Amino acid sequence: MINSEMKLLADLFDAKTQAPTRDGFGTGVVEAAEADPRVVVLCADLTESTRSLEFQKKFPQRFVEVGVAEQNLAALASGFATYGKIPFIASYATFSPGRNNEQIRTTISINRVPVKICGMHAGVSVGPDGATHQALEDMALMRVQPNMTVISPCDAEEARKATIAAAKTDGPVYLRFGREKTPMMTTIETPFEIGKANVMWRPPAGGDSPRVALFATGSLVHNALIAARDLDSRGILATVVNVHTIKPIDRETIVREAKAAGAVVTVEEHQVAGGLGSAIAEVLAVECPLPIEFVGVHDQFGQSGTPQELIAHYGMDVPHIIEAAQKAAARRTA
Repeated sequence: MINSEMKLLADLFDAKTQAPTRDGFGTGVVEAAEADPRVVVLCADLTESTRSLEFQKKFPQRFVEVGVAEQNLAALASGFATYGKIPFIASYATFSPGRNNEQIRTTISINRVPVKICGMHAGVSVGPDGATHQALEDMALMRVQPNMTVISPCDAEEARKATIAAAKTDGPVYLRFGREKTPMMTTIETPFEIGKANVMWRPPAGGDSPRVALFATGSLVHNALIAARDLDSRGILATVVNVHTIKPIDRETIVREAKAAGAVVTVEEHQVAGGLGSAIAEVLAVECPLPIEFVGVHDQFGQSGTPQELIAHYGMDVPHIIEAAQKAAARRTA
């Protein structure tokens, strides 16, 4: 039976208000520019899709349309940053950092200049656009680069906060955004700090029920929350942690919650190899090896379909998270 706290969870997170995380970028970058005149935006012919349009309207003298030239987008931004600007560059994630990875590495990361790379339409939830436009390896590309911060906000409000925080962060930052409308799980009051994961739900202490820690990122945090509610009725107590910052990873929170649960599931709309799953496995391998299951894309490209169909097909929906949690909990007690 779901207790009153779990009922509150259902009320709060069976979210009816939805918005794409890219909307949070559009709002946040305008706020960042109002606070700091050094903020500029460069776009690769996708002002509407990337939500750069409002910035362009409000600050036309601080906006540069580069055209379909993502490699030049990165190199030009590095020059702006070298001369004191804080450039945000916006394109689809398959093109930036996909197409211009070498320019990001050589002109931005090596020089540790404060360019903010905004990868839009990430994940399979782009839907009918298909494999060519579904970035599933972007966090891996960025996480491996020294000096790079990597952020994957869970909803539009967190995306707004992440954009503002990125503008204040010294050095390069990769911000990952989605196109599909997804549930709003946070509010203006919800804390956000780069490098600090947020515990979204913690089950009651005590009891003999098996436990599992669900570490999720991006909009799939919502699926993890719903899975936690359903796992309670199946006799498994699940903690849900929103790992919005993939790099630097919050080792302290991850180790603490993993040890408390004794079993772990990672949840991401990204290749498991090189993404959140890999990052957490690296931490636990050193700090506290324990059973871990990975929910995400397993060495496959995307395909065309509706966002919901694709999330289910690639095993990232609520039933698959529940199944992974049951496997992890069973391994814990084996």
